[in-house]
Amino acid sequence: MGKAIEIKSDNFEAEVLKAGGVAVIDFSATWCGPCQALAPTIEALAGEYAPKGVKVGKCDVDEAGDVAARYGIMSVPTIIFFKDGQKVDTMVGNQPKNLIQAKIDALIG
Repeated sequence: MGKAIEIKSDNFEAEVLKAGGVAVIDFSATWCGPCQALAPTIEALAGEYAPKGVKVGKCDVDEAGDVAARYGIMSVPTIIFFKDGQKVDTMVGNQPKNLIQAKIDALIG
């Protein structure tokens, strides 16, 4: 079973930008209720998509403020979808699992 990768300022480039393939990063904060509600979905997606080569990660905006600023994160949770190091899509707010899956499936399709 996969586990969401902890994304921080020092590993963002290696894990997301230079890794190739699809990466799904949940920008969140420990004090954010909707972020905590989304967390089990992110963990489940990490497990489901790991065999397909999709990286699913969590980035705490308070710990990696530079990364959050780079992508203009104004509210949490925000999920950013990357393909081959390029930002290709964004979802803001606590999203249903099936909608997130649809976006991932379209990227790996």
